[in-house]
Amino acid sequence: MFQALSPLGRRRALQGSAAAFVAFGLLLWWLLPLGESSPGGKVVFSTGTRTGVYQLYGNLLQDALAKDMPRLEVDLRQSEGSQENVARVATGKADFTIAAADAVEKYKNSGKPGADQLRGCARLYDDYVHVVVPQDSRVDSIADLKGKRVAMGQPGSGVLLIAEHVLAAADLGPKDVKPVYAGISKMPKMLEEKKIDAFFWSGGLPTGAVSELSKRFDIKLVPITADLVEKLHKPGAGSSYYRSALMPADTYHGDRNEVAVQTVAVANLLVTRAGTDATLTEGMTRTVINSRDRIGKQVHAAQRVDLRTAIYTDPLDLHEGAQRYYRSNKP
Repeated sequence: MFQALSPLGRRRALQGSAAAFVAFGLLLWWLLPLGESSPGGKVVFSTGTRTGVYQLYGNLLQDALAKDMPRLEVDLRQSEGSQENVARVATGKADFTIAAADAVEKYKNSGKPGADQLRGCARLYDDYVHVVVPQDSRVDSIADLKGKRVAMGQPGSGVLLIAEHVLAAADLGPKDVKPVYAGISKMPKMLEEKKIDAFFWSGGLPTGAVSELSKRFDIKLVPITADLVEKLHKPGAGSSYYRSALMPADTYHGDRNEVAVQTVAVANLLVTRAGTDATLTEGMTRTVINSRDRIGKQVHAAQRVDLRTAIYTDPLDLHEGAQRYYRSNKP
């Protein structure tokens, strides 16, 4: 038989049970996703071209958000890339997007509608500029593109913006090349069929469309040298967000570069508007950071997402909800 507790013992037992209940509740709150208390409704997420990294990243993030915020419907909408993405968010046609920092900078400085309302949630991964030519091409520098048929992306894309900057840094004006406005879904085949001599692409490493091309067609990556990057940093010539970078020699299967290739890199940002709900933005930021490894298995560039650097969303101020997340999750 159990001995009856004294009034003091009963009080202590009740206090212990209450403390254990609170601790258990806090543990559940920490371990479980936002669930039924998560934001509901629908958000539009602007991605990119069908075969680009933005679209694949968006698909995988959508799956992660379905687990973390099950009451939230995420509508992915393809776009031509960074420039169109920024304009969509600024004007309320999308709630979230991924965009390169140079495109964000350009729109922010443009004075166009909603430019002052743009906010950052996270710095994600870097895009690397690819200048792709056939392996037997005599094009060995950006200056060698003079007179060539060069695919530069589509209007509204981030690759078109950076391609124009890189060509100008090499003293090539609009009439010095034969521009072709096509996206990554068409450029590789056009190169194979000799309809173009080269194409620009700006994306994470590796980019699927370039990988597939390199498996069936011998390619070469043209370097963007440090002297050109220095010119790109001059006011009005490019962007202060460009930096010199190296693409490993073995990035692409069919690439015949025997050493790492000099190029330009620019950070991608997760972008929203100032008026976006803070709880929603906090949840979005949390999922982006927590799903890094899961998404990174298919989008290798996503492995670069890091809590310690995600907070640096220049040229945008952090959204209130993102600030809330980072304050509670200091590395």
